[in-house]
Amino acid sequence: MSPSADDLVASARRRVGRTAPEDLADVTAAGGLIIDIRPAAQREEEGPLPDALVVERNVLEWRLDPNGAHRLHDVTGVDQPVVVACSQGYASSLAAESLLALGFRNVTDLIGGYQAWSAWANAGQPTSEAAVPQS
Repeated sequence: MSPSADDLVASARRRVGRTAPEDLADVTAAGGLIIDIRPAAQREEEGPLPDALVVERNVLEWRLDPNGAHRLHDVTGVDQPVVVACSQGYASSLAAESLLALGFRNVTDLIGGYQAWSAWANAGQPTSEAAVPQS
């Protein structure tokens, strides 16, 4: 029997770390990246994730490949902390695992995704500037 999508997510989460919404500021303060992989329509509906670079899922590996010609200038190497965020924290687990395969050593995904961050931020937590599209 082949694995289900839930099995793939569970497997990915055993390999990658997870970051809580309240810890995102620490990631950027340490020179890390927050990567928002939500598609444009979802970002438009839900809103921007502050301090995140927008890299839609279909180009993630090319934009973060440390040796690639299409790498974002913000990517400094495989030791740079990277947090991948999606809407609810499922697709981001799979995407973070893909970055592990590219050699990143400090990659996590955002627990609960944008929706968890939004609930945390709307509970009176401070927010910063809007996401900057990069894809």
